[in-house]
Amino acid sequence: MSAPSLTPSKTARARHAQPPPDGPPPPGGSFARSLKRNLTAHGLLIGAVLCFAFFSWYPMVREFLLAFQKTDQGEVSWVGLDNLRTVFNDPAFWQAWRNTLLFTVLALVLGFAVPFAVALVINELRHGKGYLRLLVYLPVMLPPVAAVLLFKYLYDPGYGLLNELLGSVGLPEQQWLQDPDLSMLSVVIASTWMNMGGAALIYLAALQGVPGELYEAAELDGAGLFRKIWHVTIPQTRLILSLLLLMQIIATMQVFVEPFLLTGGAGPEGSTTTVVYLIYQYAFNFNNYGAAAALGLLLLVLLAGFSAAYVKLNRAENE
Repeated sequence: MSAPSLTPSKTARARHAQPPPDGPPPPGGSFARSLKRNLTAHGLLIGAVLCFAFFSWYPMVREFLLAFQKTDQGEVSWVGLDNLRTVFNDPAFWQAWRNTLLFTVLALVLGFAVPFAVALVINELRHGKGYLRLLVYLPVMLPPVAAVLLFKYLYDPGYGLLNELLGSVGLPEQQWLQDPDLSMLSVVIASTWMNMGGAALIYLAALQGVPGELYEAAELDGAGLFRKIWHVTIPQTRLILSLLLLMQIIATMQVFVEPFLLTGGAGPEGSTTTVVYLIYQYAFNFNNYGAAAALGLLLLVLLAGFSAAYVKLNRAENE
């Protein structure tokens, strides 16, 4: 009879090799585990929502309520549409809207075309692109007040650099900020120089994403510079162009800093009075916060309607 083997059988080894059964699941289930893992992310998200609600949603709701209220010696009362009637009956109301629309049109002609042209030039260069990008974006890094005061010095009728240049070539000097016909154009030029750097860099990034094969194919077809821009560049960057067009319209309709610092706000014969400056006057000069909120509400409705129309048209084109 053979001696029993001391080597454990395969069944015994398999039984001892099996892992112990899992314990009971932790309390709270998968949601609690996920929440614990993402506690930091949830905390940052909640903080961002609270900040956005406090600094954005609450002022909008408060403005809507103020547009239908009147504050008299600390007592708040509902006045319905009286604030809107006050705004509509103000002679400066329609002038402010005309000036704002004029500034928007001029700012789009210069502020929309000039950055795009600058981006086209930089994109065609082979050397020095980084230096030129910095040079173009430099005005954006300047404090707005400092940039506006620089242009106020340039426009000075006595010792301003622009009049010195005009006089050196035999041209008559101009009253840039004192002439009602030139004051708005002067404000637009200053605003374009101050703000075109960001748009130019965005255009440049979009241009660098256009495939070079399209330009080569256009050259083979005999297309010149302007035909390549019209048939290749603009269609390939249409989304960026339309988005920046919307953003520039919204920004220019809310212009305040440039006319306020260059011409004192109203300008000669009210030529630079804008809607936002009129809101400032109602609130801080006339202490009529209800009228200021009503005018701000009108501007909000106009820009919201324009944005909604833009989104609808853009969606229809994409479909």
